[in-house]
Amino acid sequence: MDTYTVLLVDDEEEVIRVIMKKTDWEGLGFSVIGYANNGARALEMVEEFQPDVVMTDIRMPYMDGLELAGRIKAEYPMTRILFFTGFDEFEYAREAVRLEVEEYLLKPVSSAGLTSVFAQLKKKMDQEISEKKNAEILQKYYLESLPVMQANFYSSLIEGRIREEEIPRYLSDYQITLPGPCYCCLVFHISSGQAPEELGPVLLNASVRRQALERLGEKWQVESFPYLGNIVLIVQMKSEQEIQALTDECDRFCRYFCHIIGAVVTVGIGPVCSSLTELSGSYSGAREAVSYRVIYGVSRAINLKEIVPGKAAGTDAQSDALLTALFKTIRLGSGEETVRAVDKYLRQMSFQDQSLQQYQIHLMELLSALYRFVANHDITSDPFSGDMRMLCNSLLDLEPDALRKWLVDISLSFREELICARSRSTRSLVSGAKEYVHQNYQNAELSLDGICQVLGVSNSYFSTIFKKKTGKSFIAYLTDYRMEQASRLLIETDEKSYVIAKRVGYLDPNYFSYVFKKHYGLSPSRYRTEHGESEK
Repeated sequence: MDTYTVLLVDDEEEVIRVIMKKTDWEGLGFSVIGYANNGARALEMVEEFQPDVVMTDIRMPYMDGLELAGRIKAEYPMTRILFFTGFDEFEYAREAVRLEVEEYLLKPVSSAGLTSVFAQLKKKMDQEISEKKNAEILQKYYLESLPVMQANFYSSLIEGRIREEEIPRYLSDYQITLPGPCYCCLVFHISSGQAPEELGPVLLNASVRRQALERLGEKWQVESFPYLGNIVLIVQMKSEQEIQALTDECDRFCRYFCHIIGAVVTVGIGPVCSSLTELSGSYSGAREAVSYRVIYGVSRAINLKEIVPGKAAGTDAQSDALLTALFKTIRLGSGEETVRAVDKYLRQMSFQDQSLQQYQIHLMELLSALYRFVANHDITSDPFSGDMRMLCNSLLDLEPDALRKWLVDISLSFREELICARSRSTRSLVSGAKEYVHQNYQNAELSLDGICQVLGVSNSYFSTIFKKKTGKSFIAYLTDYRMEQASRLLIETDEKSYVIAKRVGYLDPNYFSYVFKKHYGLSPSRYRTEHGESEK
C-alpha cells in the first residue's frame, strides 16, 4: 500500500489545523481523510471511511478518547490508534497499554516528534502488509492449516453438505486424493467407562487414531478425523467384496487395542458406496452399527450389512427426532422401553392440542415413517400390506387411548419380528455352514476363510455367531465331523488308514493319525481293532 489514511480527533480545532499544516503527510506516506471534534463524530467517520490510523485526544465531550479507542478496537481491530493529550496521568497511560495503542504523545507535539512517530508507524505497517502478501509465508500458513481444512471437508462430506460438482475443487485445494472406486465409513467408538485411568479422553482418542492409521492406513488408503467424540475413518476399496476382509481387520484391531492398551473400542462399519456424495449414508450406517453393541457386544467390529435383517441400508431417514428414538428402541430396546418410547412420542406430539388438519398431517407423517420402517427392514406386518389410505382413514376415527394401543401393538410386533428375523438369519447361516461341511469335508482346502467367502460374511461375524449357536468353533466342528466320518470308515471298510485320511480331507496320513488319536485316545488301527470286534 503506497498511502495510509489518517483520521484526526480533537475538540480543539486549532490544534488539528496546526498538526495538518506542519506535517508532511504525503512525504510520510499518509493522507488525512478528515477530522472530528468529539469521539461520537469520530466513530461515525471511522464506520464510514475505515481509516488505517486514528490519532485522538483523550478528554473530549460526548465520547472521550478511551471509549472511542475501545469501540474501534472491538469493531475495527486492524485500525491503529495514537493518543496525543495534555494530561500525563498514569491511569491514562495504563489504559492505553491495555488497548494496545501505538503511541502515547504529550501535547504540545513537535513537528519533528510527530514525523518520527509516523515514519516508524509507516515502516511497521509496510512490513506487516509485506508479510501478509509474502507467498512463502502464505504457503507455510496454508500447509499448517491444511489438516484442519481437510478435517472440515471430511465432516461436511459425511454430513451431506457438499454438492457433487464442488468436490473436485475441494480435493484439489486441500490436496486430498480419494480415487476409490469404492468407499466406506468406519466409526471408532471408545467406551469411556472402560479405559486406563492414566489416559484421558483426548490422549485415548489420539492413540486410537494413530494405531488405526498404522494398522489400516496403507492397505485401505484411509483418511481419518475426529467427529462428535468418535474417530471416523473413510476407507477406499477396489471392490465391494473387500468389506469382509476390512471387517475382519477391524475386529482384530479392537481385540489388539483392548489387549495392549486396556481400552474398549467398538468399530461400526457402514454400507459400501461408489460415490463420495453417498458417504453420508455410509456414515449414518456406521453410527447405527455402533449402536448395536448393546446386542452384539463391545471390543469388536460390527458390520451393518451383516446385522440388520433384510435390506442393509443406512439409517431410517425420519424427520422427527421422537420417531427416530422410537424406531431405535424397537430395534434395540426391551418391550417396556418400546412402550415408554411410544408414550413419549404421543405425549410430546400433543395431538389433542392441535386442529383436525394438524392432527391429520401428523398422523400421515407417522404412517409414512412406519411404512418406510417396514420397507427398510422387510417386515411383513398385516396392517401395512393393504391400502395406506384405508389404514389412515380407519386411524382417524380412533380415540387417543385406542391410537396408543394400536401404536404400542404395532411397535411391539415390529420388535418381535426383528428379533425373529435376526434369529432366522443366524440359524440359516449356521445351518448353511454345517450343510457345506457335510458336502465338502473331503476337500483338504476347506477353511474358515473359504466358508466365509461362500456365505458372504466376515470371519469375525461368522465365528461369533457359529460358536454362540454350536458351542464350538468352525474348525473344531469341521474336525469333529471329519473324525466321525473317519471312525465310520474304519469300522465299515477295510481301506488303509492313508486312504481314509485322504477321503476325510487330510493329505498327510501322519497328521491324520495324530488328530484321530487326540480325538479318540486311540490310533486309527487300534480303534479299528477294538471297535471292529465290538461291532461283531
